[in-house]
Amino acid sequence: MKDIIEKSLKNSFTYTEYRTMVADLLAAGKSTGENQTESYLNYSKLGNARMKRLDKKFQISEKTEALLQQATKDITWIVLTEGWCGDAAHALPVIHKIAEASEAIDLKVVLRDENEELMEQFLTNGSKSIPKLVAIDTKTKEVIDTWGPRPSIATKMVNDYKEAHGSLDPEFKEELQVWYNQNKGENIESDMLKILQVV
Repeated sequence: MKDIIEKSLKNSFTYTEYRTMVADLLAAGKSTGENQTESYLNYSKLGNARMKRLDKKFQISEKTEALLQQATKDITWIVLTEGWCGDAAHALPVIHKIAEASEAIDLKVVLRDENEELMEQFLTNGSKSIPKLVAIDTKTKEVIDTWGPRPSIATKMVNDYKEAHGSLDPEFKEELQVWYNQNKGENIESDMLKILQVV
């Protein structure tokens, strides 16, 4: 596992590098990942616009800022993602702001399709669902915790809907987007504090 983590870290981006890469690819009419289709390109455009908005507007709370001071152990957060992923577009800017506010956290972004070995270690119900955050001890490279592909409340919404209807339809996906917009990153923020064990 440590070898796989080390290999992925060498293949990682800072958040700023990742955002620039996604924007550059879009300017060239491309998305990240293996599926270079019109729909993936459209998802990427939508995701990029969402991330841009959250980069500007999202602010962590004063309570979170105070709690982050309690995190003293050096931690690396590796987030597996792709530019076309809708859930990642909502989560990554929030994760970035939290990492930015803490000296203890080093955020690294890796592309799922280019880091197959790492992704295989952190499947969700057997699938390569993203975003997936892997929290590791920076020194030992031991895995401390994982998170994803959705915040805890959204995960419950998805599971409940699947139980009642069998699968996720466009109507539910729209409902989920409305929830993300209304929640304004609060659930992701509280989930991250739990990973840091400061709440």
